[in-house]
Amino acid sequence: MKFTKSKEEEPTAPGQVAIKKRSKVPGVMITQFVEEIPAGKSHPDFSRKPIALTIQEGKLAVFKAIITGSPTPTVTWARNNGDVSDPERYVVSYDPVLGEHQLQMPNVGVDQADTYKCYANNEYGRATVTVTLNVIEVGFKKSKAMQEARLDQREKAAADLKRTLRTRAEQKEERKDGEVDEKFWELLLSADKKDYERICAEYGVTDFRWMLKKLNEKKKEIEEQQSQYIEHLNNLRHIEIKTPGCAEFEFEMDLKDPNARIFLLKDGVMVPFNTDTDEKHSLRQVGRKFIFSVHGLNAEDAGLYQVDIEGVNVFSTDFKIPAVDFLVKIQEVKAVEREDAVFECVLSAPLPKISWLGKNVALEQGEKYDISVSEDMLIHRLVVKDCMQVDKGIYAAVAGMKSCNAWLIVEADPDPNQRGKKGARKTTQAGGGGTDLIRIAAEQQEKLQKEREERIEQLKQIQAEKAAAIEEEKPAEEEKTAEEDTAAPEPPKPKAKPKPKPKPKPETKTDSEGKEEEPEPEPEMEEEQPESEKAAPPPPEAPSEEPRKRVRTGPLVPDTIVDPGVHFTSGLSDVHAIIGQSAEMVCKLSSEKCDGIWYKDGKEITATDKLKIVKDGAVHKLIVSNCTEDDSGKYRFEADGRKTEAMLVVEDPPRINQDDLAKFAEPVIIKVGQNATFKMDFVGREPMKVQWYNEGEEMLEDNHIRIEKSDSHSRLLLVKCQRKDSGEIKLKLKNEFGTIEALSRLIVLDKPTNPMGPAEVLEASASCVEFKWRSPKDDGGSPIKNYYIERNQIGRNTWTKIGNIPREPHYKDTDVDHGRRYCYRIRAVTAEGTSDVFETNDIQAGTKAYPGPPSTPKVVSAFKNCITLAWSPPTNTGGTNIVGYNIEKRKQGSNIWGQVNLPDEPIKGKQYDVKDVIEGMEYEFRVSAINLSGAGEPSTPSEFVIARDPKKPPGKVIDLKVTDSTYTSLSLSWTKPKEEEGVQDEAKGYFVELRPAENTEWGRCNSNPLIATSYTILGLKSMAMYWVRVVATNEGGDGEPRDLDNYIIAMPPPVRPNFTNRKMKSFMVVRAENSARVNINFEASPMPTIIWLKDGMPVSKRVTVSNTDGMSQLLIPSAERSDSGIYTIIVKNIVGQEMFSVEIRVTDDPKPPGPVELEENVPGTLTVSWEPSPDEKRDDHLHYMVMKRDSIKHTWHTVADRLFNNNFTAVNIMPGREYNFRVYAKNDIGLSEPSESLTWGIVKKKVPLKMHATPEKYECYMSCAVRGDPIPHVTWYHNNVSLNTDTNYYITNTCGVCSMLILRVSAKDNGEYKVVAENSLGHAECSTQLTILE
Repeated sequence: MKFTKSKEEEPTAPGQVAIKKRSKVPGVMITQFVEEIPAGKSHPDFSRKPIALTIQEGKLAVFKAIITGSPTPTVTWARNNGDVSDPERYVVSYDPVLGEHQLQMPNVGVDQADTYKCYANNEYGRATVTVTLNVIEVGFKKSKAMQEARLDQREKAAADLKRTLRTRAEQKEERKDGEVDEKFWELLLSADKKDYERICAEYGVTDFRWMLKKLNEKKKEIEEQQSQYIEHLNNLRHIEIKTPGCAEFEFEMDLKDPNARIFLLKDGVMVPFNTDTDEKHSLRQVGRKFIFSVHGLNAEDAGLYQVDIEGVNVFSTDFKIPAVDFLVKIQEVKAVEREDAVFECVLSAPLPKISWLGKNVALEQGEKYDISVSEDMLIHRLVVKDCMQVDKGIYAAVAGMKSCNAWLIVEADPDPNQRGKKGARKTTQAGGGGTDLIRIAAEQQEKLQKEREERIEQLKQIQAEKAAAIEEEKPAEEEKTAEEDTAAPEPPKPKAKPKPKPKPKPETKTDSEGKEEEPEPEPEMEEEQPESEKAAPPPPEAPSEEPRKRVRTGPLVPDTIVDPGVHFTSGLSDVHAIIGQSAEMVCKLSSEKCDGIWYKDGKEITATDKLKIVKDGAVHKLIVSNCTEDDSGKYRFEADGRKTEAMLVVEDPPRINQDDLAKFAEPVIIKVGQNATFKMDFVGREPMKVQWYNEGEEMLEDNHIRIEKSDSHSRLLLVKCQRKDSGEIKLKLKNEFGTIEALSRLIVLDKPTNPMGPAEVLEASASCVEFKWRSPKDDGGSPIKNYYIERNQIGRNTWTKIGNIPREPHYKDTDVDHGRRYCYRIRAVTAEGTSDVFETNDIQAGTKAYPGPPSTPKVVSAFKNCITLAWSPPTNTGGTNIVGYNIEKRKQGSNIWGQVNLPDEPIKGKQYDVKDVIEGMEYEFRVSAINLSGAGEPSTPSEFVIARDPKKPPGKVIDLKVTDSTYTSLSLSWTKPKEEEGVQDEAKGYFVELRPAENTEWGRCNSNPLIATSYTILGLKSMAMYWVRVVATNEGGDGEPRDLDNYIIAMPPPVRPNFTNRKMKSFMVVRAENSARVNINFEASPMPTIIWLKDGMPVSKRVTVSNTDGMSQLLIPSAERSDSGIYTIIVKNIVGQEMFSVEIRVTDDPKPPGPVELEENVPGTLTVSWEPSPDEKRDDHLHYMVMKRDSIKHTWHTVADRLFNNNFTAVNIMPGREYNFRVYAKNDIGLSEPSESLTWGIVKKKVPLKMHATPEKYECYMSCAVRGDPIPHVTWYHNNVSLNTDTNYYITNTCGVCSMLILRVSAKDNGEYKVVAENSLGHAECSTQLTILE
């Protein structure tokens, strides 16, 4: 069965109509056969349409469709070029369970690649959908067929040689132009725009405009297919090697159906995968992100990877593994803080980019990392800028399936002055150095160039051998042809040999979108002539009218180039135009020098005022002005034997003038009882269906509705409109070309409805009556202006006019008499009139109406000296406001109620603190409400409550963990929560709560509190996921729950290696010849494999490793300095692995530095230098510390630390003072003995004062002379105690003479006296001895 083109009219039965309708499913075309479908019936439609397939030859191809309709439609299948009647190749089936119609093609072949259609028919209509099947042909079959074809052609007669070669060349050229590998489009659909040029160059596509147009068409097609299953698809990242041995690609996607099936294909073959990352192919989903991984890479993993959702392709990526290796690997780099570290490597083949990893994290170009590659793409470099301690670790380079790694060691800056500062940038070279790397890369480049030239020579040699073989065959073929010509008889009359009949250009077909389809090549035919005529010499021929074929003078070989001639690069497309407008049909040829002819319905057309034929280079246009129905038809353009055609459909849908539409949209406002008229002019092809609607309900003619219809206008007349007729008025016009609607609004004004009751009494006291009511349900289309109120005193027959009040439905009447009853009439007033009356019930002013009982009081809190109660007011207030409440209490076992508050002091609020309670006693309470009439009935009593301080709920349980699990049970244990006075009290029991992952509510596993701190949950579902928590409880209530850190699965627990001691030291200093011991505690199940490494290599035999359950110990019995390094433990089992590194530094007490020398180069500074410590060369962490002492302070203090050189400059050296310096060597163990300098500065001798011996109770006078610039400050001391502020001594300093007078000497004045003179440049002193005589 061959189906008709989409532009052709599908046949219908006599009397049927063909109404085109749109389906909710994109791509489905529906034709309705009747004007109106009966209720409960429907035309066919596709709820799920078949999707396009691209499948490898030999696989099972299946188209699936789900179809609705009543009565049940008949479903048939068809293909464009061929039929589907062969039961062995096409199996049509229906699955009643799933409701799916299927077309199955087992062992699909290349010849079955085609466009297929699915038809669904019933008596009310037809639904049609088109789907494409692409079949990927196995490559070796093509090449084998071509080889066999060449062998057959070489065995043919010489007379057919030219024609055969020419035909094959044309076929080859057509295949190049017409067929592009489907893989090319798969890659482009998922590629970035920047990669288009590279992919086109790889597949030999040079026509970018054609490629972009075709790509847009395919994108629209695939987006329609994807929209069935996918909400959003973005952030496509193509496959690349992330870590050594693992490649990943990822994208973000929102699925409409979370249960939709996901398929992974490699080169068209389905690949199994799961979520286990240890498998070859795995899928991880993190939120919206899908990550596909390929582990254990090898050369066979290269290919085209595709991801399909229910058979619809969503992503394609081409994985190529370069054949490359490392000639020079990256080497370990040692860098000082604030320096740059450089890793370099050399590849064996050019590669534009490799992957860099830092501590297993992919690195990108940025402020921290600089990634570069040399011009020959052999040298790759990574620069780690501004190194800090956090940057140290293992860095790796990954190229294809090869990788190499090295350590980056970052050392502290030895200069203390530069600590914390960024010094000048220095670069640490890695590997063999820049010069060596360039030399190795240059040698490799020469080697690659030499191999390239050798391959070119081999290709040239092969081509030359082929050409020589063809030259040898040519004379033999010519000789054979000559012998055949000689044997032929002489003709009676020599005739010119007829020119071979030129091969006619076959008609170019166009598909439903107007795109050109290449015709199948037809064999070239020659007129049959007698042999004698063939032998006659041909006369000279006129030049050919078709000079497209280029003539070669060289040997005739199969790769003869044949010009394909003029062809369409863009065909005609169907055009839909509205009557009166212009239509334009456009096509484009491959040549600007070719003219063509336009046809309409098979008849040639020429340019007129209405038809304009335009040729703009290679673009040909036909412009139809002011389209009419006569212009509809099939248009064709022919040029150089090629043609393209399309349909022009002139439509005449309903149309309305915009000014009339705007005028119609204005609302029509009338008063009740008046008539309303709506009129609208329109144009459009008959028959025209006219419908009027009021608030969405179609209006039909009756006594109040009159509808006029003509071919140019319609009029609606509504007679004696009522208020209920107000609403939206809609006019709907419809013909075979479309539908248009016009909207307006009808507003009918009327008086409002009466106000609504019942009236709510707000206050009915002796002085006023206050009440409110509800506004009218319908205001009649006009806003309420005010309310008119009348009052009647019960017992009288007259109504008193109160008058109009503002439009708020509320009134307060203060002119009332105590005890009287009143009734009120209320009317709403608008601009359209006054509503009917609303009459209230009788309202009495100031009666003795007591309030009802409040709600039962609730205990808010209870303490030993206070109980807090709360309650709600009564629903019946007695007609007046509640002014307060009374509270009564009663002890347990007593019948007497006692009032809590004073009788004349009612409680104003609805909460009260009862403080008149006795600790330990049990009470109950009740409340009564008070209004203007008095106290009402009391409430029901509250629950008994004890006057005592409440207990605090307990805290969270501690250390909740799973001790064991099986497929049906789970064992838990925990520790009792801590007690904190005033915060949380002791736990008296525990509840274990369980929540399945699919539920949101928690359920308790035990109904009574547990006393023990362990529990086993039974009856779990195998492999189900659960959340578990434990709640502690006591008399104060339940505490906060303690949840497990993660969900649990009902299965025996595998445990990933995990280090249990989180305070493990990553740095350890050991004294030489002492033992070094590292204990690592871990947990893992099953028992893991434990590996210790030193600087990435296995530890030596002198290191002892002891492993027990949950602990591993590394022991160095007698550590040496060579044992220093980074020791790494790797704990690994089937669940995963964990690593931890500790740096062990073996050293000893440092030896002191050599002699210390002092030198003054600049006044005020001293340069301290010393000989290095003998340990400096053996310990790279050794540094120096300098301490200073002067003659004034006499204490040592540190002036410099962490010095990695052997000198230091001390500043602020004061003249006249003595200085001493000490230098210590310092390492990770501690300080050495100091090396001390000589004393720096002039030692001044004391100038002795005169010795004094004075009798007791006599005066004593001491004096000395002092000079200095600036003027010194003088201080006297007695036994090193200052006397300047002591009033028992008279001290003076006049013109440099310092004196001190003791007026009355006593025994306490005996001892040493000292005078000290100081200024900014130094100090001087002298002393004497005072002896007291008896």
